[in-house]
Amino acid sequence: MGIYVSTALVILIYFTLIFILAQVMKNNSIVDSFWGPSFLVVALWTYFATPETGPRSTAVTVLIAIYAIRLFTHITLRNWNKPEDYRYVAMREKWGTKSPVLKAYLNVFLLQGVISYMVALPIIAVNSSDFQKLGIIGFFGILIWVLGFLFESVGDSQLKSFKADAKNKGKLMTEGLWSYTRHPNYFGEAAMWWGIFIISVSGFSDILLIISPLIMTYLLIYVSGVPLLEKRYEGRADFKEYSAKTNKFFPWFPKNKI
Repeated sequence: MGIYVSTALVILIYFTLIFILAQVMKNNSIVDSFWGPSFLVVALWTYFATPETGPRSTAVTVLIAIYAIRLFTHITLRNWNKPEDYRYVAMREKWGTKSPVLKAYLNVFLLQGVISYMVALPIIAVNSSDFQKLGIIGFFGILIWVLGFLFESVGDSQLKSFKADAKNKGKLMTEGLWSYTRHPNYFGEAAMWWGIFIISVSGFSDILLIISPLIMTYLLIYVSGVPLLEKRYEGRADFKEYSAKTNKFFPWFPKNKI
């Protein structure tokens, strides 16, 4: 069985187990916590299932481990003892009473499994490659990943501290990294996957792996990231003012400070 086929099977089993756990807990939103670790499962599986490990595969596996553990911890602690996320409640209502469990499996868990597999293609490619020298391109990819990790982790930390202060209740976070982009955490997420892609490029044929960061960036900007969050603040005067001076996604100096 080829590594790409076996990895697809591992991801299918992984998300099926998470689906079963979610049905027991009656909370489909726990899938958010296990999104990051799905890539660690892929990284570990492909790293130990192939004999040709080296600097490149080790670097990618370590970076994915750091990413997955931090994201799992952040989301799990944020959602601990909270009811099912409103997005998944809305899905349940939309599905109605006809085969809701099957619809949850297909539309949430299986779909996330497919997306996870496509985004993880550079991980599979690196960990199953005979070429294991990092080189200048590889180190540049690590640099981009580190930049992304800092934006995501620091942005999340700044937002958590802001929300923890009772006097900020109902206010928008517009300080720190949030003064350079309205979504530093989402930008950081995308940057990390661009970094992983860059590390994975060892030849012209690897350019096709660009599908990974393209999918992640598209989802964050147009589907499950930015649009869902910004919709909650539509019509607010403070958000309109914030939007006028702060880039939506890519960091840049606030317009009133240039």
